[in-house]
Amino acid sequence: MRMKSTCVMMALIMGGMQVSLADEETSNTSTLELDTLSVTASADASAEGLSPAFAGGQVAEGGRAGILGTKDNLDTPFSITSYTNEFIQDRQAQSVGDVLRYDPTVQVTRGFGNFQEAYMIRGFTTSSDAVAYNGLYNLLPRQYIATELFERVEVLRGASAFLTGANPLGGAIGGSINLLPKRAPNYDLNRVTLGASMNDKRNISADIARRFGDNDEFGVRVNAAHHNGGTSIDDEQAELNLFNIGLDYQGERLRLSADIGYQNNQLDQTRTNVRLSGVNSVPSEPDASKNWAQPWSYSNEEDKFGTFRAEYDLTDEVTAWAAYGMRRSEEENSLANFTLTNANTGAGTFYRFDNAREDRVDTGEMGLRGDFDTGLVGHDWVVAYSYFQLETKNGFTYDVSGTRTNTNIYQPQYVSKPAFTSTAVSGNNFDSPSLNTRTKFNSFAIGDTLSFMDDKLQVTIGARHQAIKVDNYAVNTGVRTSYEDSKITPALGAVYKLTDQVSVYTNYIESLVAGDSAPSTALNFGEALSPYVSEQREVGLKYETEKFGTGLAYFTTDEPRTLTGDDNIFRESGENEHQGVELTLYGKATDNLKLLGGLTWLDAKQKGTGNATTEGKRAIGVAEWMAVMGAEWEVPEIKGLALDGQIHYVSSRYANATNTLKLDDWTTVGIGARYLINMGNQDLTLRARVDNLFDRDYWSSANDSGQITLGAPRTVSISATVDFY
Repeated sequence: MRMKSTCVMMALIMGGMQVSLADEETSNTSTLELDTLSVTASADASAEGLSPAFAGGQVAEGGRAGILGTKDNLDTPFSITSYTNEFIQDRQAQSVGDVLRYDPTVQVTRGFGNFQEAYMIRGFTTSSDAVAYNGLYNLLPRQYIATELFERVEVLRGASAFLTGANPLGGAIGGSINLLPKRAPNYDLNRVTLGASMNDKRNISADIARRFGDNDEFGVRVNAAHHNGGTSIDDEQAELNLFNIGLDYQGERLRLSADIGYQNNQLDQTRTNVRLSGVNSVPSEPDASKNWAQPWSYSNEEDKFGTFRAEYDLTDEVTAWAAYGMRRSEEENSLANFTLTNANTGAGTFYRFDNAREDRVDTGEMGLRGDFDTGLVGHDWVVAYSYFQLETKNGFTYDVSGTRTNTNIYQPQYVSKPAFTSTAVSGNNFDSPSLNTRTKFNSFAIGDTLSFMDDKLQVTIGARHQAIKVDNYAVNTGVRTSYEDSKITPALGAVYKLTDQVSVYTNYIESLVAGDSAPSTALNFGEALSPYVSEQREVGLKYETEKFGTGLAYFTTDEPRTLTGDDNIFRESGENEHQGVELTLYGKATDNLKLLGGLTWLDAKQKGTGNATTEGKRAIGVAEWMAVMGAEWEVPEIKGLALDGQIHYVSSRYANATNTLKLDDWTTVGIGARYLINMGNQDLTLRARVDNLFDRDYWSSANDSGQITLGAPRTVSISATVDFY
């Protein structure tokens, strides 16, 4: 499924452009006053539109709290950060992970086996296929989401089953991630960006928008991008092609929006995770640019997706909405994942694993929201229904013994692609994958936010009934086993504004994950457990002036565990107990100095494991301390010049449940510069960035399976953005 040429696409991008400068904070919040209508650019077809950018433009004043809608930071009993497109551009971020590594509460890691991004929030992993797009789960590409596809990255910290529904992919225990699509601003936008980085990686993108109609009620925004070339890691190659159209209509009572997108991401010889097997220590870090991936290994993903959303004001107090989304995806890969067997020498093995996958996602929601008063008490109420279905087809072949080959992380051995032998194991058909899993989620939610004392005190109460059905189909035979259950997850939150600048809040909220089935070794083999409910309790303090904001939160989350007891019965028993403190800060310390960062302390322990070697030990991959501090200085003596720097610290973590395999702590430094030049009818923005400035070699993370990932070496990137007007 490789694209032979992108010339036609890029010619369409470049043809006939007329442009205007558009800062993100202006383009998303400006309102054009018309005779009969006020048009405001909105990512979600809502009357409220995007939350305005906070001072400094790096984050917004608030974000979406699920079905409760967009809320200001001081007015919600939850912790939300929304990173703006201005920040995404200035840091030259190319994926969701590139944005979230600036968040002090998120540890960016990699998923199991393949090259999927994953994000550890409050010690729990949310994979990239568990990310929501405009409120709907699993619509964007499953493994890698390019930044050209979205306007903002919103992080809702903590459990969110009531707010967003149970995550169908099983994540979101510690937090959920929502990406907002791009919409046409209230004036013409035409922007072209050219970029380059180490080892001849090049990219070009275009962002074009127009509004039409007597009142500019129709909007069109087109984004296209092409990335190609090497990376800072030896011999890695990546190519990405992307095209997306965002449409919107904003009438007096009716608001509509739609997105149609395509992404093709192709990876060649991408460095794999390292699985540790039979070792009693973690190996010393190789040179960060070293690549032990085999030259024939690849992973390709092609995604087509679309969404539609409508909102209509039934009365001045009641609004109805509905949304639908779909994704159709095809993946192919040939992998040579590395298993390390000698920590001293770095020796290990790989074997060939070929896999094909097809996804078919259909999802939607509908609801009503409104407001009314009962005496001195105000009510903002909402009722909502959501639906999700994912069908996954799969076909694979792996050859553990026939193609197993020796290699080394310090001195990699490269071989020609081995042919499968008679010992190879196949599941279904690689060329025509068969149905593997069908997942269906249905839920109904109702909530009310009660306002007292002229809105100084707001109390949110609500609950969601979630029905879960999962059909699994055995490989080759297609024999079906089913799981079906349901649960009600309540939520309670309160926020009190001590002053216009200070609020305190608390919440109790749950997350929900489908229960596991008993393994074949248990007496109750095949028995499905009830859905796992994780309970979160949180208290916090928020402070904001017009220019600077900070938040402090303490939370506890208990995640159920399972074990097979002495009676050989598989059951829910014990829990992972996570408690932590988060400090976040954002905004402008002075007129010329922007700050963004914070600190997280996290105590994540395994409880009730039934095994003395793991009881009370830290959860795999979870760091006790994380800190990120970023600063940007606009040089007053040189108009248009800004310099920035960032320090990122992660403390030691463990790569196994018994805590015998320990990864060292690490610190990296990044620096960057931005220079804006006005050239008559054009504005040129030049950006340069150096990540991992001191070229540190470090194990960046360990995922839930104990696979460890080597951090990227020093990486230099530059870009030039031209806005024509």
